[in-house]
Amino acid sequence: MDWLHPAVITCFLLTEKMLRPVQHRTLLQRAAPAIKKETPSRARLVGGSSVIGSFSLVGSTSQLLTCSALPNSAVSHTSEAGKTQLQSKWKAPTSGKLNNIEFRATFVRNYTTFWVGVKSAQITYNGTATGAGSSNSTSSSISSAGCGSSKTCVSQPSDCDPSTNSNCYFMSATPLSSGSEFTFEISGRAAGYISIGFSDDKSMGNDDIYICGKDKNGVIQLQHAFSTGTTTPTTITLGNVTVLSTSENNGVISCSFTSRNTISTTRSSTPSNSYYIFIANGATNNGLIAMHTTTPLISSAKVDITKTQTLGTASGLPSIIKAHGCLMLIAWMTTGSMGMLIARFLKRAAPGQRFCGKDFWFVAHVSLMFLSVVATIIAFILIFSYEKDWSGGAHPVLGCLVMILSFAQPIGAMFRCSPQEERRFIFNWAHAINALAIKGLAVAAIFTGLLLVDSSDSQWMPKVMGGFVAWEAVLFLCQDFYHKYSQKDMEDVDGVGTGLLLLLLFFVGNLAFLVALLVGIGKA
Repeated sequence: MDWLHPAVITCFLLTEKMLRPVQHRTLLQRAAPAIKKETPSRARLVGGSSVIGSFSLVGSTSQLLTCSALPNSAVSHTSEAGKTQLQSKWKAPTSGKLNNIEFRATFVRNYTTFWVGVKSAQITYNGTATGAGSSNSTSSSISSAGCGSSKTCVSQPSDCDPSTNSNCYFMSATPLSSGSEFTFEISGRAAGYISIGFSDDKSMGNDDIYICGKDKNGVIQLQHAFSTGTTTPTTITLGNVTVLSTSENNGVISCSFTSRNTISTTRSSTPSNSYYIFIANGATNNGLIAMHTTTPLISSAKVDITKTQTLGTASGLPSIIKAHGCLMLIAWMTTGSMGMLIARFLKRAAPGQRFCGKDFWFVAHVSLMFLSVVATIIAFILIFSYEKDWSGGAHPVLGCLVMILSFAQPIGAMFRCSPQEERRFIFNWAHAINALAIKGLAVAAIFTGLLLVDSSDSQWMPKVMGGFVAWEAVLFLCQDFYHKYSQKDMEDVDGVGTGLLLLLLFFVGNLAFLVALLVGIGKA
């Protein structure tokens, strides 16, 4: 399904100076399959009902019509043959007060499929297209002026101003005199779209959404959508919405619009003015929105948009997601890493040490790996009970692989043969290779997870994780070098010495990195 209407009205300025009258070439285009019919295209003042200006023909496939007793005030096709575009020229009137102008047209594919009142990007009298969503468009007029006095604002960082801070994620709602009409503003840095959602809770699903993003041609357009579960929102008709401006400037996408639509989180629910407000952003692919790359910003409490206020901060991660992340960090940064290190080195550093009739290294290894598997299972259950769906992306794929291999590791160990068996080496190699695969996948899953939850400009949490990986690699190499060196002099291996000191050093450094990331997730 296309994200936007399958027909677009594009305006091209023909004059280079602010002359009167101003001329534009209009292009009715992009139909797949081809549009069979097209009712007259007209120019109106934004918010008005009277047609203005006059058209002239470009080519022989169109004809001029008289509308509202004004000759040449509308243009249409000359045949029912399928067509992919229809061009004409439009000239502004030479008198009268002109405000923003838009072109409207109705496209008919067949008797059951048609689009009524498709609007072009708005143009001003000096010929500037406000809907031209390119990197060369003028900067957005959206700002924090009036927050708390005339409009409700939600922003991240707290109290940021989108007119001066390009890293400000911002939305505002200004109630108009009618009480049922609001002017909304959206602004934020994004690869393809910035969106706001109105929800009864802090979970995605049954949300009323407005998306400000790039269409197939890279033009910024406004779209209305409704989400069901955590799947891609379903586009719905724009309804009683007047687009005031759209822009993209140096990667910052902005839209402002007036809406008379009733905000409803379920199609049949009683309307309310209090909602949790979501701000999300992500990429678009050929006009289709992709999953947001970071956790959406969510207002800390329900917001009544009829009462002006300023929310200084927007909260992000729900507690259950934080718990999932913390458990996975503990499992594969600390208990899992320590368990692997002990199995590899402690049995050589402290041979013959017994606990409960078993080698001490074996008891420590089994205990730590058991904790890792249990923590992974709990984290796995938590996140799926919260999402209740497949969210997509690399992170859940990596997480599922970690869960499967982690569950298989102790099962395989239960059926291992005795150390004296001739084929014991098969188990040893399989156990070691599976452990290495789990470790690599777990590290990748943690990196992708941190990228999802870290909304800071510096992205410091993945960098801390990178430091941990480097620290772990250095300590593993130190342990290897030490034991290879000590094997030359067997008296040097006394069960205490340098090997245990390196193990203790690894644990202390590991704990420091872990605490830093746990604090980061807690504040995310």
